[in-house]
Amino acid sequence: MAGLYFEEFEEGQVFDHAPSRTVTEMDNVLFSALTMNPQPLHLDEEFAKQTEFGQRIVNSLFTLGLVIGISVGETTLGTTIANLGMSEVRFPKPVFHGDTLRARTIVRAKRHSRSRPDAGIVEFEHQGINQRGEVVAVCRRAGLMMCRPAAQEG
Repeated sequence: MAGLYFEEFEEGQVFDHAPSRTVTEMDNVLFSALTMNPQPLHLDEEFAKQTEFGQRIVNSLFTLGLVIGISVGETTLGTTIANLGMSEVRFPKPVFHGDTLRARTIVRAKRHSRSRPDAGIVEFEHQGINQRGEVVAVCRRAGLMMCRPAAQEG
C-alpha cells in the first residue's frame, strides 16, 4: 500500500505532492454537468465575460476534489477507513481553464480513535496552488486512518 498508517503521520509533517495537473474546459463543463450545477459562471462564456473575472471560472468543488485527489497517492491510498469531514474550506483565488494546479498537505493534528482501537484520526490541511504560486483552495479534512497491523510492527 502506498498510503501511510496512522503511526507514520507526524503533526507538522508537510507533503509537497509531485503530480500537478492542468485544468481543462472539459473538466469544468463535465463536472458541472455531472453534478447538475447550471451556474453560468462555469458554463456560459458570454455571461462570464460580463463578470469581474472576465471569463468562466472552474467549479470550486472540482478544484477541491482535484487538490485532495492529488494528495491520495502519498498519504492515504489504501489506508483510509473513512473520510470524517471537511472544514474551513475556502477559495482565495479563482481557477481558470488552463491553470495548472499542484497540492500541498500539512498534518495539523492526530489522535487515536476513542471508539476504534485499530484506527486514529488525522487532520490534514490541503492547499491547492496554481502555476503562479497562488493558493487557490484550502481545506481541513479529518480522516479515519488504519493503524499499522500488529504483524508489521517491530
